[in-house]
Amino acid sequence: QVQLVESGGGLVQAGGSLRLSCAASGGTFSSYPMGWFRQAPGLERECVASITRSGATSYYADSVKGRFTISRDNAKNTASLQMNSLKPEDTAVYYCAVARELGLWVGVSAYDYWGQGTQVTVSS
Repeated sequence: QVQLVESGGGLVQAGGSLRLSCAASGGTFSSYPMGWFRQAPGLERECVASITRSGATSYYADSVKGRFTISRDNAKNTASLQMNSLKPEDTAVYYCAVARELGLWVGVSAYDYWGQGTQVTVSS
């Protein structure tokens, strides 16, 4: 069983930056692909970025491409999401998740373990 804890959310003005962190425990983090998701009120949870277990390959949603960067440090069992040039439409609860199946996944159903989420609010 993998436990995930997100941190780093908060309130920021449009154009600002935040760095989210995800700390993993209870499993071999380096074995799992992972992803960052977000969910705004009334909307479905969506994948904003994902990364293979080695970190060699990543995916970004079109809405965040060029502004967000996903990374992971397998030695420290952590992952990060650097978010720059934030927009009000980035406001959501952000979740990290890991999948047991190898690959690069963007669907919610592909992920097996989830953190509790961290709120990101971007003011205009």
